[in-house]
Amino acid sequence: MDEHVDAQGESGRAVLGRTLRFLREKEGKSLGQLADETGYDKSYLSRLESGERLSKVTVMQDLDGYYRAGDLLVSLWRLARIDAFKDKYKKYMGLEATARIIYVYTPDVPGLLQTEDFAREVLSEPQTTPGNAEVLEEQVAARVGRQLLLSRDSAPGVRFVIDESAFRRPSASAETWERQLTHIVAVAQWPNVAVQVLPFTAGRHDLMGRGSLTLLWQADGSAVAYTEGNTSGLLMDDPEDVLRHRLSYDRLRDLALPPSDSLTFIKDVLEEHRS
Repeated sequence: MDEHVDAQGESGRAVLGRTLRFLREKEGKSLGQLADETGYDKSYLSRLESGERLSKVTVMQDLDGYYRAGDLLVSLWRLARIDAFKDKYKKYMGLEATARIIYVYTPDVPGLLQTEDFAREVLSEPQTTPGNAEVLEEQVAARVGRQLLLSRDSAPGVRFVIDESAFRRPSASAETWERQLTHIVAVAQWPNVAVQVLPFTAGRHDLMGRGSLTLLWQADGSAVAYTEGNTSGLLMDDPEDVLRHRLSYDRLRDLALPPSDSLTFIKDVLEEHRS
């Protein structure tokens, strides 16, 4: 299928849409037939093929199965989802997708651990109108879709250091917060994931008030540091900058609770929430 996946000069979303149309026409199906056989709305499927919409990754998994396409559509979706991010984040997203080691510090629940409902709450603006609701759903789909890298074959080793404050500010919905905490507990026990809580008792630290820090290492040994605040993000590949941020991260990791104690801490927060 090389003829229809040449993405040169096209957005990832356009390539995915063209591939969806190619597979449907190859099967000799109309949009109406596809809608009847998959249960998805005809107009929705049409907008996916035209590149107007970005679906949830589960839709692509369903269509991969329907077309017996392996993981072709999911693979193209991973590229297409980058279109949902602002330009300044796209380079970082590309590097995250290929990283072999990922270290994260954040004062909030990290995007790679957010449930769909929690991500929707975080990304929602105070005034959400019908016109931007669709954009919101695409952002949610793109954020949740990032989490595929945690469970894929050859998944990277990922360490999260999360400030205690993230666990002391619950979701507006009790049900959403319970599912979020339960999800973190589950992922924290995956063999390639370590979660550490940075307790208030650790006191002040290098990154306090400066937002989040992510360090990415590629298979060739190259590394970048990415810092993000409320309104800006900075990607650094200068070895001195990366080393400086690595040392800051190491100090935070040493101040944080060990993974086993962190898991107990999060379970205790979950039980407190349930009681």
